[in-house]
Amino acid sequence: MYDPGYSPLLTDLYELTMMAGYHEKGMHEKNAVFDLFFRKNPFEGSYAVFAGLEPALAYLSRLRFSAADINYLAGLGIFKKSFLDYLAVFRFRCRVSAPPEGTVMFANEPLMTVEGKLAEAQLVETALLNLINFQTLVATKAARITSVAGKAEVLEFGLRRAHGPDGGLGAARAACVGGVRSTSNVWAGQVFGIPVRGTHAHSWIMSFADELSAFRAYADCFPDSCILLIDTYDTLRSGLPNALTVARELRDKGHDIVGVRLDSGDLAYLSKKVREAFDREGFPKARIVASSELDEFIIDSIGNEGGKVDVYGVGTRLATCAGEGGGALGGVYKLVRVDDEPKLKVTSDLAKATLPDRKKVLRVIDPQGNFDMDVLCLAEETVAPGDVVYNPAAPEEKKRLPAACRFAELHRLVMDNGEIIRPCPSLAESADYCRKQLQKLPEGSLRLTNPHRYKVAMSRGIHDLRSRLIAAYERFFV
Repeated sequence: MYDPGYSPLLTDLYELTMMAGYHEKGMHEKNAVFDLFFRKNPFEGSYAVFAGLEPALAYLSRLRFSAADINYLAGLGIFKKSFLDYLAVFRFRCRVSAPPEGTVMFANEPLMTVEGKLAEAQLVETALLNLINFQTLVATKAARITSVAGKAEVLEFGLRRAHGPDGGLGAARAACVGGVRSTSNVWAGQVFGIPVRGTHAHSWIMSFADELSAFRAYADCFPDSCILLIDTYDTLRSGLPNALTVARELRDKGHDIVGVRLDSGDLAYLSKKVREAFDREGFPKARIVASSELDEFIIDSIGNEGGKVDVYGVGTRLATCAGEGGGALGGVYKLVRVDDEPKLKVTSDLAKATLPDRKKVLRVIDPQGNFDMDVLCLAEETVAPGDVVYNPAAPEEKKRLPAACRFAELHRLVMDNGEIIRPCPSLAESADYCRKQLQKLPEGSLRLTNPHRYKVAMSRGIHDLRSRLIAAYERFFV
């Protein structure tokens, strides 16, 4: 398992002040349940792809305060010695449940549930949100890109534009969960076993007296992995003919050119012209790689215009999750139970009110094996075909579950007493799982514009419990 080696001080100060308060008031050992979820699907889309579980579990399993950590906190002058002594022997002992990485998830569904002592479960809020929010956002962006790329391969190479070294590493990992099977990031290749890919930059071409000399030199150095960047001067009048010359020379020496890369211009038009030329000259297996500020919308446009791209290199807009509804997932971590009392955040905007108590997420599957909708229900509640379910944002809206359906429970216990009890699958397995999940969504769910909105309902049990709690809270204001 990858060990991110994060400090226990990877947290907001208020997590520690709340812990200290719980400790002083004798509340730190109360049992608590927290849900981590998001309220709005990213990128104006209809789904998110859950990612970040493995590094999150690694962080939780190794969560300890060192002497240096304790000394730093003591130096802040705000914590009592009794609390610092508590931290000196602290370890995370909670239970954690979550769906597998690569699972397609939706707004208001718990991505993770943490259950244990109140102080322990409170401390990890910030770090878990940091890990899960970013990697889930990148995995979702990657899934959107690979979905429109079709049979073309997608390469992640956003390291130079990523939000720092750790952001670059996490982005490469999460992109793989979402279906991007290779990266330019050599460190990510070492750490995660992701295949690494790369060609050369324009500076290689410009370092030589002319383009043809640069191509020949590169082919001489890498005769069996030669991909030439052909847009430094003029793609069709210079780069393409020179690349064909080198391709013929390689073949005469018993090697085959792997392909060429386009990094500017009208990629749909240029890729068609390059494909025609390589096919005409007897190189049908030469691959065309396209880059240049790509995202799902540009890739979709290239495909719709008949482009002949075999590999899309996607950097900035994948690693930074650029685009409408991107930037940040906006996940939250909310208390839903303390000891035997279900807890509810009440707000004037019912869409932002939390759903109380321990829950399970049931995926409703039709007779053909496709996903129909999801239902949030109480942990011990039984839901059956034909039951009435409710819209969490508008409880007056209700519907009956199909008579012919089955249910799949998404969450599973992955950590108990702070120990990992279920190893995470490989990234390749998670990517395959994600791809199969996407194929089972209702028609229109993968559309980039105005996608089908997948329904997430709440059961009668949660509906009735939330109604009772809201009524009880409202009595305080009468």
